[in-house]
Amino acid sequence: MTTTQADTWGLHESQFWLRGKQPEQRVHHAADLGFWNVYGHPEAEEVLRDPATYSSDTTRVIPKEMLEDQGVDLEAMSAGNLLQLDPPLHNKMRKLVSRAFTPKVVADLEPRIAAVTNEMLDAAGSSGRLELVEDLAYPLPVIVIAELLGVPASDRHLFKGWVDKLFDSSEQFSLKEQTEGRQESVKKSLEGQKSLVEYLGKHVDERRKQPREDLLTKLVEAEVDGEKLTRNEVVNFANVLLLAGHITTTMLLGNAVLCLDTHPEWDERVRADRSLVPPAIEESLRYLSPFAAVARTTTREVELGGSTVPADQMLMIWVAAANRDDRVFAEPDTFDPLRDPNPHLAFGRGIHFCIGAPLARLEGRVALNILFDRYPALRTIPGEPPKFQINPNMTGVRELPLTTA
Repeated sequence: MTTTQADTWGLHESQFWLRGKQPEQRVHHAADLGFWNVYGHPEAEEVLRDPATYSSDTTRVIPKEMLEDQGVDLEAMSAGNLLQLDPPLHNKMRKLVSRAFTPKVVADLEPRIAAVTNEMLDAAGSSGRLELVEDLAYPLPVIVIAELLGVPASDRHLFKGWVDKLFDSSEQFSLKEQTEGRQESVKKSLEGQKSLVEYLGKHVDERRKQPREDLLTKLVEAEVDGEKLTRNEVVNFANVLLLAGHITTTMLLGNAVLCLDTHPEWDERVRADRSLVPPAIEESLRYLSPFAAVARTTTREVELGGSTVPADQMLMIWVAAANRDDRVFAEPDTFDPLRDPNPHLAFGRGIHFCIGAPLARLEGRVALNILFDRYPALRTIPGEPPKFQINPNMTGVRELPLTTA
C-alpha cells in the first residue's frame, strides 16, 4: 500500500504502518497523550500473553473527572464487560458463553449464514452495482449475532445508528488535555452506548419474566460462584457480544474484497482455487487489521522493548502496526495470501483472544465464496473510492461501491 493510496482512501494520518513506514521505537511514550504506544509484534505479544502484569481493566487509570463530567458511573459501565475483566473473573464469565461459540455450534451456522448472504444479495438487485457494506458486510453479521442473542434482527437499523455514534470520531484518545473536540467525541460515544444499554436492558428484563432458547436467556440464568449475574453485568456482557459480534466481520469482509480488488492477480487465483479463500482472509486481517489497537494497564513497573514503563500506565497495543513488523513478516507491505506462517494479531492473543473469531472467519469464507459464485467480477468504481472508518483505532471500509459486471 502506498502513501498516496492511504491518503486517497482517507486512512487516519496517525496510521503510519499503512504508508510503508516502520516505527522509530517499538515502544514509545506519548507524553502529550498520557500513555505508551506499543508497535512491535514480539512486544505486543508479550503484553497480550501476560494479564497479571498488563491488566485489561483500563478504568483503573482513566481520570474520574473525564467521565464524571458526562454523568457516567464507571463501575456500572464496566461490570460484566468481558473486554475489561482480568482473571479469575474473566475466565468464569468467558466460560458462560464459550459453549455458544464451540467449533460444532459455529459450523452448524453455515447454512444460515449462506441463506442470509443470498437473501441480502437478492435484495440488492441486479443493477450491476453493489455497495458492499450496506448491502452485505453490515447486515450479514448483525443478523447472525442478533439471532444468537435473541434480539430482533429487524432492529439492525437502530444498532447501526448507535454504533456509528460510538466510533464516529477522528479524535485521538488522550488521558491528558481534553479538547473541545475530544469532549464532544466522548459525549457522542456515550450517547450511542446509553441507547444500546437501554435497548438491551429491556430485553434482559423480558427474559427474566419469559425465558427463551437464546444466549440472552442463558446469561440471565447463568451463575458465577453460585450467584446470578446482576442486570448491569448481563447487559454489558450482551452489549460486548452484539458489538464485537458484527463490527469486526463487517470490516473483515469489506477489507478482504478491497484487498483482492487492489491485487487483481490474487483475485484471479483465489476465484480459481477456493482453498485460498481462508488464507486470503487471514492475510487481509494482517494487511488491514479491523481493530488497530487494544488497551492495557501496567500493574507494576516493567521493562518492555528497551523502555522502563512505570506501574499504573496505560498502553495502547497497536496490533495493526505489529502486523506490519518487518522483524516478523518478510515484505510486510506486500499482500500475500500464501504467507506462511502468518502469526497476525488481528484477533488478539492469550486469554482475550477473540471468542467470536471462528464465527467471523466462517462468515467471511461463506460470504466471499457466494460473492465469487454470483458475480464474475467485483471491482471498485473509478471516481468512487472506498470510504474508511475515521476512528484512528480502526481500519475498515464503511462504504465500498462496486461494479459486478
